Amino acid sequence: MDIDIKSAHGLIPAIIQDSETKNVLMLGYMNEESLQKTIETQKVTFFSRSKQRLWTKGEESGNFLNLVSIKNDCDGDTLLIQAKPVGPTCHTGADTCWQEENKENYGFISSLENTIKTRRENADSEKSYVASLFEKGINKIAQKVGEEAVEVVIEAKDDNDDLFLSESADLLFHYLILLQAKGFQLNDVVDVLKKRQK
Repeated sequence: MDIDIKSAHGLIPAIIQDSETKNVLMLGYMNEESLQKTIETQKVTFFSRSKQRLWTKGEESGNFLNLVSIKNDCDGDTLLIQAKPVGPTCHTGADTCWQEENKENYGFISSLENTIKTRRENADSEKSYVASLFEKGINKIAQKVGEEAVEVVIEAKDDNDDLFLSESADLLFHYLILLQAKGFQLNDVVDVLKKRQK
């Protein structure tokens, strides 16, 4: 790794990212000694500017950051450290130093899940298709997933990619509704898939 700590006045910023969720957990500073200790112990260690000494994250709380990988940026003056956190990262007890939950986020899909949840909670079935489905109950929702799955299979056998993608979107949308009707989210399904990974 080509890191020029000396040219950065002896300290370089180290961005800590959860290796699974990809969320940024915190920012710390490292010198050559703390970087070496991180590599040797596999526990993220910083140089504490306030204590003026090496500081292994979790040395008092037990909330260690177990090292997964270290990368440097294009200029060689900032580190990206991927780690597996043991407990919350922030000294306040929060998952991150930005007071955010450290859970997996699937971008637009997670936003769509939140929209479905909001429509269900507001329950205006005259204005919301989602609310009307929840009002009709689990059998109707499951039936819609079945119908959309059949339509995906039919379109998969034809040559119209636009229709196939449109039906695939309908299937995914209704599946997300079904998950919530059963009290789950996509994260729960992903957890099952992770357990199956060999």
